[in-house]
Amino acid sequence: MGFERIASEQIWQGQIGGVRVDTFRYDGGEEAKREIVSHPGAVTVVPFDGERIWMVRQPREPVGEQSLLELPAGKLEGDGEEPEETARRELAEEIGKGARSWRHLVSFYNSPGLLTEENHLFLAEDLYDESREAEENERIEIVELPVERLDETIPQLRDAKTLVGLLWFSAFLGQ
Repeated sequence: MGFERIASEQIWQGQIGGVRVDTFRYDGGEEAKREIVSHPGAVTVVPFDGERIWMVRQPREPVGEQSLLELPAGKLEGDGEEPEETARRELAEEIGKGARSWRHLVSFYNSPGLLTEENHLFLAEDLYDESREAEENERIEIVELPVERLDETIPQLRDAKTLVGLLWFSAFLGQ
């Protein structure tokens, strides 16, 4: 079952993303309108130092969470920033670390029925101190998760990108 986009109307554009209504025509001739939230894409980093996974705890106002435990992450910049470059920047800004070893694990859509955001998951190892200026409105607490507490922590998580990252780490990297 194929389709083609035959119309697109931008409804709203903000600093992070926008909303548009697209019309699609399917192989059988039927047409459908879809509301789409556009987003430039994002990265998520699993920073692992051999003993701990470095995470952040921060408020997430859109979902009413005072303190959500997450992996370091951030959006791609609009100037064509590559995912690994974004991952390096976010790791330094959010937890004050750099990594000598980078591995792209998987890319996935967060909510493909509504949102264009593609998230690129990276494993960062051989960590070292590297601080960069964080955005002034970020309220981040750094959390060091001992790898032996991974299995007990995963069921408590509410953030999809963190669940994907830690389940991937646990299942496919032998933890």
